[in-house]
Amino acid sequence: MRFGVCMGAGLALIACSSPEEMGEAVGLGESDIRLTVSSTDDPRAINFEDSAEREGGARNFAYAWPAEVSAIPGLAALLEQLRDEALTRQKDGWEQSLVDFSNENCVGCKARSFTKSWNLAGNTPRFLSLEGETYVYSGGAHGNSFFDALVWDREAGEALEPMDMFASSEAMSDALRPAYCDRLFAAQAERRGETRASREDLIAGCPGFDELVIVPVSRGGDAFGEIRVLAAPYVAGAYAEGPYVVDVPISQAFVAAVKEEYRSAFAAP
Repeated sequence: MRFGVCMGAGLALIACSSPEEMGEAVGLGESDIRLTVSSTDDPRAINFEDSAEREGGARNFAYAWPAEVSAIPGLAALLEQLRDEALTRQKDGWEQSLVDFSNENCVGCKARSFTKSWNLAGNTPRFLSLEGETYVYSGGAHGNSFFDALVWDREAGEALEPMDMFASSEAMSDALRPAYCDRLFAAQAERRGETRASREDLIAGCPGFDELVIVPVSRGGDAFGEIRVLAAPYVAGAYAEGPYVVDVPISQAFVAAVKEEYRSAFAAP
């Protein structure tokens, strides 16, 4: 397995016990754990929730994935592991906040929120592509959002980071960056109501792919036809601008940057 969840430059993949077992192990007191599933789909979409209130503090946790994930046991097990790790981390942080601020009337200091949604970006005969969006609040003025992505290889039975599909990050960037930057600048101008003066200014203001998340996109058919580039708040603009999500059509140059064993998964017009 070659998948790691991106939180900036970090990677994490740790197997854990179930949320119910972890709740008992750390002694969190009263907790409202709910697992909501689609009543008509089989396999089913998963919407997991776990919340608690105690000592003037509140904690909310939500984690979801679509039915297409539940249809792949190995992928569903992976996301369960990632969910459990995130839930344990939140519970530990919340418990510590109740201790640290036990004598202070500070509701925000003792508040924690985590929401994670995996959404289907592409589904081809061999690959299933997911984009993840996460919101985390751990006290302070506001929370933060970030993106991550994974591609499940049905033939290999493993999860990949999308970047694993390319010969190198440099080759991918060289093939994708010009088209991405043009589309990003158009989105920024529309959102801000302004344009930059020169091409040099545009390129200088375009974030590098070490700050971005990419995910292959398909809209039917047997191959990915676009690359979605995800920029979290602060990456391509001020926090108030929110995230920037830009879809770039696959080009022949882009296909050439893909590792040979994955090239048939991408189709240029």
